[in-house]
Amino acid sequence: MNRVAAPWVRTRLRTAPGAACALALLVALTACLAAAFPRALDRYEDASLQHDLRHARPDRTGVLLTSAQPGLGSDAEQWQRDMRPGPLRERYDSTLGIVAGRLPVDRTQSAYGVRTTESIEVSEPWLPRPSGVNPQVHLAAQEGLGDHARLSAGRLPRTSGTPVDVDAGRVEAAVTTETARAMRIGVGAVVHVPRVASAPLAVHVTGILAPRDPDGAYWATQPVLRTPSLVKVPGPPGADTDKYWLGALLLAPDAGPALLGTTGSPVRYWQFAPDTGALRAHDLDRLNSAVAALESGPGLREVRSAVAPDTDVSTDLDEVFAAFDRLRSGIGPLVTVAAAGTGTVAGVVLLMAAGLAADRRRAELALLRARGASLRGLVGRLLAETAVVAVPAGALGLGAALLALPGARLVPAVAAAVAVTVVACAALPVRAAVAHRTVHVHGGRRDVASVRPSRRRTVAELTAVVLAVGAVETLRRRGAAGQADDLVSFAPVLVGVIAALVLVRVHPLPLRRLARPAGRLRGVVGHLALARAARTSVSAVLPLLALLTALTTAAFGGAVLTGVTDTRDRAALLTTGADARVEGTGPLPSALADRVRRTPGVDGLTGVSITYEARTSNGRQTLPVAGVDPAAYAKLAARTDLGAFDAGDLRQPEGEEVLRALASPAVAERFGDEPFLARMEDGTAVTLRISLVRDLTPAVFGDEFVVVDRAGLSAEVARPNVLLLTGDRVDAGALRRAAGDAGSVILRAQERARYVDSPLQSGAERLYAAAVAAGAGYAVLALLLSLLRAAPERAALLARLRTMGLTRSQGRRLLVLESLPQAVLAAAGGALTGWAAVRLLSPGIDVTAIALASASSPAGRTGLRTDPWSLGVPTVAVLVVAVGAAAVQAWWSGRRGSVTELRAGDSG
Repeated sequence: MNRVAAPWVRTRLRTAPGAACALALLVALTACLAAAFPRALDRYEDASLQHDLRHARPDRTGVLLTSAQPGLGSDAEQWQRDMRPGPLRERYDSTLGIVAGRLPVDRTQSAYGVRTTESIEVSEPWLPRPSGVNPQVHLAAQEGLGDHARLSAGRLPRTSGTPVDVDAGRVEAAVTTETARAMRIGVGAVVHVPRVASAPLAVHVTGILAPRDPDGAYWATQPVLRTPSLVKVPGPPGADTDKYWLGALLLAPDAGPALLGTTGSPVRYWQFAPDTGALRAHDLDRLNSAVAALESGPGLREVRSAVAPDTDVSTDLDEVFAAFDRLRSGIGPLVTVAAAGTGTVAGVVLLMAAGLAADRRRAELALLRARGASLRGLVGRLLAETAVVAVPAGALGLGAALLALPGARLVPAVAAAVAVTVVACAALPVRAAVAHRTVHVHGGRRDVASVRPSRRRTVAELTAVVLAVGAVETLRRRGAAGQADDLVSFAPVLVGVIAALVLVRVHPLPLRRLARPAGRLRGVVGHLALARAARTSVSAVLPLLALLTALTTAAFGGAVLTGVTDTRDRAALLTTGADARVEGTGPLPSALADRVRRTPGVDGLTGVSITYEARTSNGRQTLPVAGVDPAAYAKLAARTDLGAFDAGDLRQPEGEEVLRALASPAVAERFGDEPFLARMEDGTAVTLRISLVRDLTPAVFGDEFVVVDRAGLSAEVARPNVLLLTGDRVDAGALRRAAGDAGSVILRAQERARYVDSPLQSGAERLYAAAVAAGAGYAVLALLLSLLRAAPERAALLARLRTMGLTRSQGRRLLVLESLPQAVLAAAGGALTGWAAVRLLSPGIDVTAIALASASSPAGRTGLRTDPWSLGVPTVAVLVVAVGAAAVQAWWSGRRGSVTELRAGDSG
């Protein structure tokens, strides 16, 4: 028996092909799901990182190297030579190796050249002047113009045979189509650029270029080269200051030395665009280290050695990485909760499948041991028998996951599939080794009436409960301090372990007490069912653990998904103040309210006049003051649950000069209950006294606001500039047509959709829902396995009772009543455990990261609340499956003869 023989394996597989196929299917499905989870998470994280990089714009994600113009006394000739294409190209090649050695570089979008860092004012009379201020320009000689743009008119700029130097009086340039259109520059135009110590540099425009990829890094790293902008002249805050045009003239690549004589402080530069398609989220630590090395570490030292000692390296790539990492850190533990719960349930199901096989073959294995089979040889045969089925099935599941989810890391998926396969292979041999370590022929009864838990098991269970309770309490305290970590991933499992161990120990006691009065009733079915239910198998902890973990994870998942929905709804409501908002830059037309009120879906309308910068009595501080109709506004606040109040407390009494005000806590703390003066934007002043304090209000979102009865304001200030609309289905298109150009329209539903900004957010929700669904499926399978395990014994019992006169209907009631206490125990325990897990762990959980696109939430920190559907539906499903399986078994047993059932039961 020391050598594993192939005939044994073939014989066993031929004897029980159904069991082998069922094991293969279970292993393949579990391995596929286990391998798919890390790959799906990788894909969502990579997509989210690339999404963030795209939205960050190339001017933030690019790596820019600059070397400034030397000071007085430096070698001017050498500096001019360094600004020509040859030396620039040499340094580009050198620095490319340094940067590309740390970050993947998109060479097609990278560039180098010479440009001015300060804009230069030009005074050509034909250039546009919106406010009478002279326009300004940047000069740039960037390599690769012809490769990244096509000619819309004219030709590319070039230089004559003589190299351009600092004394050149004329150069050629091109402009983009946007610059030409906005600044009215055409082919043949001449722009005179002032210089420090000589006549202005004449820049002749020879061509107009249309960028091939306007949003690519070549053009977007320095957006002014592509698109001009209207720049405000610096002035006091809020003042209507003058504006001027700022654009760029694109010189020939070898005309860089001409920039030295200008007042624009020219620099040499090399810009490297990262290859965003090659950046992976799992490499984030290495990428952060690479960026830090380039900005202020060994990479910067190498760059300065290759270019010049004063070379500077700048990029905002590390800020983009940090923002993504904050989102991932907030979402990761929550997603892993579902994975840990589902993984635990799947592992329990694998162990239960092995236990079912071991129980059915208990007599066979005991006979082999009695005939001299060694424990090592027996375990080896069982391992080979299981591995022949499980290893190909695990490989098939892994292959399916790899094909279904390409483009992710291989190692985590392989490790997950291997772990599943190892558990499937080892479960039966280990179970058999424990059960048959000593030679015995008859195992005796296996219920709690005859097999009492040992002291060693009691100590182990108490230790597990203490550790689980300590872990949950640690999570609560860390969460309260804002430091929750991956411990949250196993929190529902820990709560399920506590509940399972406690319920398995406690539940026979009330059943035994109920069996005594049931024995006095007429008929034996009720008493017999309760008596048998009280003799639950000592191995019932595994199915109960599976059910409780699945139900707890489902309840926790439902609470998370509900919390996500509530957070988005609340944030959108805080932003809009109602279901829709129409806001103008000034007073809205008086007829607009009637047009908007007739819009389909609009149930109510509240007009508000908001002065955003009302000055307080000291004249140095401002705060928003909203003038409202107290009755209509009170109804709106009550409906939206944003600072509900009694309209009479805000309404202004006749003859009273001091206006009653509703204020935020910050304003109330600043001014107290004493009257204070507020000067409105039209110059009028009102005296206010705070009579109500609310944290929120529909009209204004923020920490500071004041709401007053607009009857006490001047006619000009009281004119509404905001309309707050309520209605379940506001027609967005009709509302915008009704508003026209009078004001901007913001809908709560559209604002809510804006919060789902990252693929990682939507992906995390899908992963969570899929994991919870998979856990529920495994829980049902665990329940069926536990019923299947007891099926032979129950069938034999029914057959014996039928020989003593038990009818078929009584047999059905017996099996249903026998299974009902355990089903009710699992269902009620699961619902209670799920509720307790949500309540216990809510202080340590914040769903803001998964709910909102930005780190700052208008709704603040959001915890969890129990979801009745996620508690009730799985509970009912457990009861239905348990009772239905018992009824089906009773019906099937009734179709077979008593002799057949007795033989089947005796052989089981």
